[in-house]
Parts: sequence; C-alpha cells; structure tokens
Amino acid sequence: MEGFFGAINDALDAIDSFIWGPPLMVLILFGGALLTIRLRGLQFRQLPRALRYMAKNETGGEGEVTSFGALCTALSATIGTGNIVGVATAIVTGGPGAMFWMWLAALFGMATKFSEGLLAVKYRSIDKKTGHVLGGPFYYIERGMGRKWRWLAKVFAFFGMCVGLFGIGTFTQVNSISTAITDFFDPNKSATVSILGMDYSIATVIGSLVLAVLVGLVVIGGLKRIAKVSERVIPAMVVLYVGFSLILVFTNLDKIPGAFVVIFESAFGLQAFGGGMLGAILIAMQMGIARGIFSNEAGLGSAPIAAAAAQTKEPVRQGLVSMTGTFLDTIIVCSMTGLALVMTGAYQIPGLEGAAVTTAAFQAGLPFIPGEVVSFVLMACLVLFGFTTILGWDYYGERCLEYFSNGSMKAVKVYRWLYIAAVFIGPYMTVAAVWTIADIFNGLMALPNMIALVALSGVVAKETRDYFERLRAAGDEEHMAPHRPENWDVPPLDPLNAPDDELAGARG
Repeated sequence: MEGFFGAINDALDAIDSFIWGPPLMVLILFGGALLTIRLRGLQFRQLPRALRYMAKNETGGEGEVTSFGALCTALSATIGTGNIVGVATAIVTGGPGAMFWMWLAALFGMATKFSEGLLAVKYRSIDKKTGHVLGGPFYYIERGMGRKWRWLAKVFAFFGMCVGLFGIGTFTQVNSISTAITDFFDPNKSATVSILGMDYSIATVIGSLVLAVLVGLVVIGGLKRIAKVSERVIPAMVVLYVGFSLILVFTNLDKIPGAFVVIFESAFGLQAFGGGMLGAILIAMQMGIARGIFSNEAGLGSAPIAAAAAQTKEPVRQGLVSMTGTFLDTIIVCSMTGLALVMTGAYQIPGLEGAAVTTAAFQAGLPFIPGEVVSFVLMACLVLFGFTTILGWDYYGERCLEYFSNGSMKAVKVYRWLYIAAVFIGPYMTVAAVWTIADIFNGLMALPNMIALVALSGVVAKETRDYFERLRAAGDEEHMAPHRPENWDVPPLDPLNAPDDELAGARG
C-alpha cells in the first residue's frame, strides 16, 4: 500500500514540476512582455497615477464594493504566507539572484494585472435589480473571445473552485497558521490532546477552532463583509510587516549596497551559486519567477474576479488600481523579506527553511529587539497573511462555482459551509499530496486565463488608448466623456483569428 501511495505522490510531483516548469513560466512571461509592448510600458509611465487612483475611490460607478475594497479583497488572497515563506524558499534554493528574477516577473506582471482588471470590468455581468456582480476570466473568455470558447471559461471556473476549496485557500494556509501558532506558544508540544489516535498540541486545537469561527463569521456575510474586513486588516498587516522590515533596513544601511551587488551577481551566475554559471542562472530564474508568480498571482486569473466587483464605470481605471496590487505584493513586501535575508546572510544558515529562515534574518538584523518579540511579530504577520488569504480565496471559489453551476446560489451556500469545514480540519491534514494537488490546480488556472489575455491584448490596447484620449481631451477625470457601453447584440469577433485593426474595434 505504501508503494501505491508513493507512486501516486511521485506522479503528482512530476505533474506539478511540469505545470510549474518552463512551459507555464514562459507563457506567463511572454504574455506579460506582449502586453507591456502593446501598452507601451504603461506600468512604468502610469504608476504614479495608479497609486493616486488606489487611494481615491471613484464615485458614481456600478458595483458591489469600492475600488479600494476590491483591491484589498484581491490583496487579501495575494499577500499571504508566500511573502514570508515563499521568498525564503526561493532564496535558499536559488540563491540571492532569485530576488532579481522575482522583480522582473513582477514588472511584466503589472501589465498582466492591469489587463486582467480592465477586462474584468469591461465584460462583467451586473444584476440591475440586486447589484450583484459576476466577472473575471470566465466572463472575458466567454464574452470577449466568443461563445464557442465557453468551454474554456468553464475549465477555468472548475480549477478556480478546486483551488479555493482543496488547496491554496484552505489547507495550505491553515497549516501555515497552525504551525506558526504552535511553534510560538508550544514549540516542544508539551501540552497535547489525542484526536483519532493522533496527538496534537493544545495550541493547534484552540487555534483551529478560533480560526474556523472567525472565517465563518466573515465568509457567511458574503463579499461586502470580506471586503470590509480586508480594507481594515490588509493595510494594517502591510504597515506592520513593512514597518518592521524598514527598521531592519535603516539599522543596516551600510549593508544595502552589498546586498544589491550580491543579488545581481547571483542573478547572472557570477557567484556560481548552485554550481556552474549556467546552472546558477537557471536555478535562480526558475525559483525567482515561479515564486514571484505564485506570490503576486499575476496571470493566474484570481485577482480579476475581485476587480469585477469594483464600483467603477471605467475599466482602465480599475486596471490601474489592480496593477498596484503586484507592485505592493512583490516590489514592496517581498523585497523587504529578500533584503532582510541577503543583508543578514540568514539564507546560508544550514538546516533552516521557510519561516525559520526569515525569523533568523530578523533576529540577526535586529539584535537590540528581544528574539521573542521578533518571533511574535513574524508569527502575527504569518497568521494575518494566512487569514486574509483564506477570506480572499473563499470569494474566488464562490464566484467560480457560481459561474460553473450557472448561477446556483444553493450550490454557493453549500460551498461556504464546506469551506469553513475545510478550514477547521486543515491543521489535522497530513497528506503531502494535498499541497501538490493545490499547486497543480493553481497552475492550471493560469492556462485558460493567459490564452484569453493574449487573444484580447488588442482590446486591452484599444480601451487604454480610448481612456487616455478622453482624459487628455477633458483635462481631468471628473469631466471626461463617459466610457461607451457594451453592445451585446453585435456578435463578437474571434480574437484569435481577427487582424489587429479589426480586433481593436471589437466590442466598442
């Protein structure tokens, strides 16, 4: 029997390595590069405007939550344990150069996120009676690419639903949270209880109960409650972690130039980290790009599900707001972790991995703060990051199921209770295959989404030009001409086969 399960695990590992290998990374990077070219580097030129839009909600737009609330809902799923654990794993395995490739993936990813947010609002569905919004990759695949591609939209919705319920949204996050709590409050597991023949720390049991109750109180309230909680928790946790990181940076200013030198040298194999220049470059690229994509989710298609609910009448405006999510997640938060690891050299400590590496880095970089305080702050950040990711992925899973089930709200309600149950049992899951399956489903979400982004890149470019032409003509956003409404009576072109000039005129 052990041989049978071992064979299954080996097969799952092989599938996971293939999906998160060069094919998917090349597809996502190619899509990001294509969109960057077609948008003429919009993510660099318009970042200041995007940050202003992020801080100022649009008025008069249709939707369920504010533009900032939609961003925070997306960030709640994006900023997670990967910002602390994932970065450490990438640098330990791929060397400091992984940080450079993570930055590169994020810079292209900002164009991808912009396009996802734009298309999500452009092709969303709004119930005029209830104000209920449904949008995301499944709708811009169906409405943008045409009805004959609806099967691809269903594929995306199925994988997204599975990721939320079985993987990234529940088991993986809950395991990270319970481990962090137990390691801090009961590292030696001196106080245990027996559950189904297995001994678990009291800290694990209490933590799982409290977490399940809190998640239940939020998700049963639906999107608006998730958005309200996210609007309060996300800024607080980002400020806490970034503020703590900045203390480390400013108290070690003399080490920053050297850290950047190490990162760039390692990125191009000059330090031969991992053996051989070419081998070092490939390892750094693979770990940095994969962890960067996993962290900011640019291209996976999850964030546009939240962006579609924003109260806005301008798709481009919401695209700019969505773009800031990748900037905050990778360029800001992940960079804080990466610099801490490289400046202190904690990634070179033998035997440490994951959160333990990050904890060691902060303890070494902040010797004037008691180690217990450092451990507590990082534990609190891990818990908050994981908790908000659970909330965000519940919303994603619900919307995917709603589309997949043709709008069955009964199915959505059942899904919510199953989701809460998965959170409750998460700390007691010991099957390693669950984590691998989660990674597989997460990667499979990206395939239909990236196909749609490449196919609709002409629509994105045309909408963007139209927005900024209207903005220049009006002089300011308040007086600009309104966005033209969609005309669903006109059959959609097939973007995969239509010439660029026809594609640019598709869908008004």
